[in-house]
Amino acid sequence: VKSNRTDNASAKMATDKGVIQGYCGVAAVDAKHQVIVEAQAHGTGNEQALLLPIIEAVAPLIDAETLITADAGYHCETNLVGLDRLGVDALIADNGMRRRDERFADQDRHKQQPDPLHDKRSKAKKTKLFGPADFDHDPIAGTCICPAGKALYSNGTNCTFNGYPAVKFRGAQRDCVPCSLRDQCLRKPETTKTRQVAFFKNTSIKNPHTARMRQRIDTAQGRAAYARRFATVEPVFANLRHNKKLNRFTLRGRVKVDAQWKLFCMVHNIEKLAHHGYGR
Repeated sequence: VKSNRTDNASAKMATDKGVIQGYCGVAAVDAKHQVIVEAQAHGTGNEQALLLPIIEAVAPLIDAETLITADAGYHCETNLVGLDRLGVDALIADNGMRRRDERFADQDRHKQQPDPLHDKRSKAKKTKLFGPADFDHDPIAGTCICPAGKALYSNGTNCTFNGYPAVKFRGAQRDCVPCSLRDQCLRKPETTKTRQVAFFKNTSIKNPHTARMRQRIDTAQGRAAYARRFATVEPVFANLRHNKKLNRFTLRGRVKVDAQWKLFCMVHNIEKLAHHGYGR
């Protein structure tokens, strides 16, 4: 956290336009009519800390049939534990959700391609290195075979990586140094002599709520329920930013910015109520 002479309640945040000094506007939206039921603005770039406050604010509106959905920016074990403590049913995506979903297998083809007139020189493709999945690991026998068919020896049976228990294996110099697959196995084959590989065991023990959320959101029912989030909340932000021209907050101080954010959300709600015939 750095002090800011212009607005000390704001924060540095990473956006598609680079790092800016500003606030994060959060909104909870009703899925049926896209009415904003809660709106808050905070001077923080960490979205994870903003989920539980807004859930607690809409608690009187939550019943047994309510399902809360949120994007991966709000996913963390602490939030999932808090939702469980509050008894709130929720689906929150993690960063690997789309990589596990076969429907997004060809998503790269939809990304914007570089301008072909900018640089016509062919780009050298990076060699994909062997990962743990390319090694034949037998956890019962405690053995590991590399892609070249050589046996690795155990280099640690009770190691810890990022808080997870793991086992490590290392190749022998007599096998790795003359191996023809060094360029595919080592990031720096010219300086690194042997390859190491680690396999995690019982990764769900550390974050049980995260493991259960992944299992649930990867089911057909979970994917169908979570997919409705895109049509619920994203058009609301599009309306506020594009139609209402709220591309940036124009005030300073969290209290004033929060009031400005709520004011625009109220205008959105008035428009929604009018379109649904509430005034008639």
